Amino acid sequence: MEIDPDEVPSMYRTLAGAVVPRPIAWVSTTGPDGTDNLAPYSFFNVVAVDPPVVMFAPVDKSDAPEGLKDTPRNVRRSEEFVVNVVTESVAEAMNETAATLPAGESEFDRAAVTRADSTVVAPPRVAESPVAFECSLYEMVDVGGSSMVLGEVERVHLDDDVTTDGKMDVEKLDAVGRLSGSLYATTEDRFTMERPP
Repeated sequence: MEIDPDEVPSMYRTLAGAVVPRPIAWVSTTGPDGTDNLAPYSFFNVVAVDPPVVMFAPVDKSDAPEGLKDTPRNVRRSEEFVVNVVTESVAEAMNETAATLPAGESEFDRAAVTRADSTVVAPPRVAESPVAFECSLYEMVDVGGSSMVLGEVERVHLDDDVTTDGKMDVEKLDAVGRLSGSLYATTEDRFTMERPP
């Protein structure tokens, strides 16, 4: 089978089904009315280490103000956000925050997750998440029908349970990744391959 993107009504299923598993950025922001917003995005990754930059890319929403969902609109206004890492213990809560809520209602409350104060940015982080990146807006780029949000990591919060000798220990982090549709995976099954010289 060969696919011409120009002849397929939507490439989403192909791209989202083949680029797997995708890490999930559980992004918290604060709106201009003070409402804390929390939403998951599976187009998420690390972009650079010096400076430390992460990115997530929400699909634009044509019927929303400025054509943007609440999260990128809040980021554009405040230039701040927090990326919370999703683990199996908070996967159900993360899924709850994917719901579309009326203006003024917070996904933190809907999903019954705890707000934790951030150190250098205004939006709260998710207390139940073992890893959180406080970010300032580095750049926002329109890419087709999406907005790529690049954030410079200003502060990292690591739960002691995911560290060894004061360092991040990937073997202790049971992260959840998005597959496609309603399918998810965890990092529970791991294997090792030595990089060749």
